[in-house]
Amino acid sequence: MNYQLDHEDIRNGIARLCAQFTGEYWRRCDRDRAYPTEFVAALTEGGFLGALIPEQYGGSGLPMSAAAAILEEIHRSGGNAGACHAQMYTMGTVLRHGSEAQKQQYLPGIADGSLRLQAFGVTEPSSGTDTTALRTAARRDGDRYIVNGQKLWTSRAEHSDLMLLLCRTTPREQVNKKTDGLSVLLVDMREARGSTLTVRPIRTMMNHATTEVFFDDMPVPAANLIGEEGNGFRYILSGMNAERILIAAECVGDAKWFIGKAAGYARERQVFGRAIGQNQGVQFPIARAYADMRAAELMLREAIRLYEQGENPGEEANLAKMLAADAAWAAGEACLQTHGGFGFAEEYDVERKYRETRLYQVAPISTNLILSYVAEHVLGLPRSY
Repeated sequence: MNYQLDHEDIRNGIARLCAQFTGEYWRRCDRDRAYPTEFVAALTEGGFLGALIPEQYGGSGLPMSAAAAILEEIHRSGGNAGACHAQMYTMGTVLRHGSEAQKQQYLPGIADGSLRLQAFGVTEPSSGTDTTALRTAARRDGDRYIVNGQKLWTSRAEHSDLMLLLCRTTPREQVNKKTDGLSVLLVDMREARGSTLTVRPIRTMMNHATTEVFFDDMPVPAANLIGEEGNGFRYILSGMNAERILIAAECVGDAKWFIGKAAGYARERQVFGRAIGQNQGVQFPIARAYADMRAAELMLREAIRLYEQGENPGEEANLAKMLAADAAWAAGEACLQTHGGFGFAEEYDVERKYRETRLYQVAPISTNLILSYVAEHVLGLPRSY
């Protein structure tokens, strides 16, 4: 697979779509903290958000490489897929572990955009990335569960119809392994919002539509249990490679945008009677950023290759995400420095993209946790947490 040229028709289609949403559109959304409704609608109408859903459920049935191409090109164009990227990978839990009845009920609507599954309720204020310590509990009550608790950093909850919720159905002190007793529920937020479910926006340094969510005796039909009760942690883990790969693709796209922006400005900007790009102090950081981006892109390609072969590329997916996030951040640094004072001006879009790409050092998994994973599972070092 030639990752640079593969899915060229999809890349061209995304480029044409994104050309309709200029920097001014994204600046306005950022300024107003507005959800990019028109952009998400255009992606949905084009069938791009249903790329990974099999054709039998109304999707395109495309491989992971196609989904990665879609997200990379959005970011390469100067846009941000964070408003809707979870629509691609969150549904994977339903696809892999849901019943046939659940797939028939939900996947066609997710594919055509009539249903949005973009909210993923995992992180909590007291547990952070220690997922097994979460406290949100679901108690079985006849043909339903009663949910109480709180989630934090649940992005897009205000703009989603459904939420994939990880909660504890068996108290931690009653299980042999701390990863046992966790279950996944598919929550219809349309029915609960405003009564037993409360969503509160969290204002952050970038426009990411993230929230905290509170559950107060929220009923969820037992029929909305994904897979078997108590196996939810395993179900969530099974989708992590896809998430890492797709986020890595976004970071590669960010790096390409920064590099292109920096190189273009360095060629045009004249100081002391010469283009600033003639100076090695300007050239070298951009060239280094390009080298870092290409290395990350190659690791991403390897992760995609293994994933599409049906393997479990935990090492490659995690490394791709870490290297791509680092490459994007380094490219952002080079781009901002190249622009000097203009890099801080809203109209150049550099400061917006700079803030947006910083997120991926922390989420959806911290770089430190990836290093811990590599140390333990690849290098065989003692477990650190």
